Amino acid sequence: MTRLKKRSLQLAGHATSLALEPEFWAVLEDLAAARRLSLAALVTEIDLARGERNLASACRLAALAHLQAQIPDGGA
Repeated sequence: MTRLKKRSLQLAGHATSLALEPEFWAVLEDLAAARRLSLAALVTEIDLARGERNLASACRLAALAHLQAQIPDGGA
């Protein structure tokens, strides 16, 4: 069983912590680098667009979408 890795981030001027599996952190770091954003800036964007979903779930789905976009057929 993979252990969660907790990180502290500043989102919209507020300190928060987020716990995700290391594999998801790696994908989010790749996505942030691809978009030339800091990890905090990427997570802030995810936070603003997440609606009612919790932040950890929204981050996992963003990571999944990023990986699916790298598959030639879009992951379908």
